[in-house]
Amino acid sequence: MKISARNIIKGKVKEIVPGSVNSEIIIETALGETIVSIITRDSVENLGLEVGKEVYAVVKASNVMVAVD
Repeated sequence: MKISARNIIKGKVKEIVPGSVNSEIIIETALGETIVSIITRDSVENLGLEVGKEVYAVVKASNVMVAVD
């Protein structure tokens, strides 16, 4: 995976809070910190997100995206 964003934080999905359109993804880093991202339910499915899956929080400006290998 190559990406232009410089702030890429590896973690694991701690919790997924589904909503009618968007879902809240709670990511726990290796240091025990949490990062929360709001992404569409379609993105949750397309990325195959589930609790325990390793992911990357990609921070660019004021947005947090979730990426997987």
